Amino acid sequence: MNRRTLLTRLGLVGLAVGGGWWLRDHVLWRKPTVAFDAAQPWQPYAARSASPTVRVRIGGRQVTALIDTGAQFSAIDRTLYAALGSPAGFDVPLVAYGVGGAPQVGRGVTLDMDLPGLQVRSLRTAILALGPLADDAGPGIRLILGRDLLSMLLLDLDTPARRLRLLDPAASIRPSGLTPLAVQNGPRGLVARVSVEGAPVPAIVDTGATGVLSLSRSAAATVGLLDGRPGRSGTTIVLGGRMGVEVVEAETLGIGERQFRKVPVGIYPDIDVPGFPQALIGMGAFRGSRVSIDLDRGALQVGKPEMDVVAVPRRRN
Repeated sequence: MNRRTLLTRLGLVGLAVGGGWWLRDHVLWRKPTVAFDAAQPWQPYAARSASPTVRVRIGGRQVTALIDTGAQFSAIDRTLYAALGSPAGFDVPLVAYGVGGAPQVGRGVTLDMDLPGLQVRSLRTAILALGPLADDAGPGIRLILGRDLLSMLLLDLDTPARRLRLLDPAASIRPSGLTPLAVQNGPRGLVARVSVEGAPVPAIVDTGATGVLSLSRSAAATVGLLDGRPGRSGTTIVLGGRMGVEVVEAETLGIGERQFRKVPVGIYPDIDVPGFPQALIGMGAFRGSRVSIDLDRGALQVGKPEMDVVAVPRRRN
């Protein structure tokens, strides 16, 4: 399978939960407690995907977890929840939407989780059917770690080596030699301004998505991608299943100083849900680069891009 086929199929993986959460504002989703070891080692990606994944231990089981900055809250697949003996959970008025628009009504469970260099206690997770995302024949992801946990960590991604570190934000260990990318810390995550053939669109930085950029149909129309240009059909994993998407090519695309040419952009249907994202920046935008994400401080830094990305020099006053 070539890379573009992979992007077509998995380009909206983050939409399984990323941007698809809607939680009533009066519900309090308590943060977990975290403890860092003195050593905070590199960990290899646990799944064959451009999105960062890691092996974690829950209830004596090793499972694959997706690091998803596009997800507001963490989630556990129902099959894993049942395999753990269906521990006592809690009821919350939670509705999860995938990009296909079909909702799932969830309840939650509190879990303890361990991985090299980090212990997490009382992690609240929604119990949902993750569908093909959890299949062994696919990514095999049975746990999604969302911003409720990730906002307490410093995420260090080495995409060329396909490895990551989950660092203590208060410690002195921080990536160096990276360039800040202008982002805003919004209620749905980090938002960067993207230029699609000169037209601006705000997009959420979503490590759960593998493509460079994905747009809702209305956003694609606004930036001029639905102008009759040729496209192709693709399939993407969404919450609980798969869905067809349209893929068209953008002649130019800019994210900060990173400039792309002839980029496939996935277009998904409009979802009539308050706050549902209109655009997602996936890991394809950072391919071949070191990336540091600090959700709590609203900061994103990126290393030198690889050869197929042109870095535009900064203007000096």
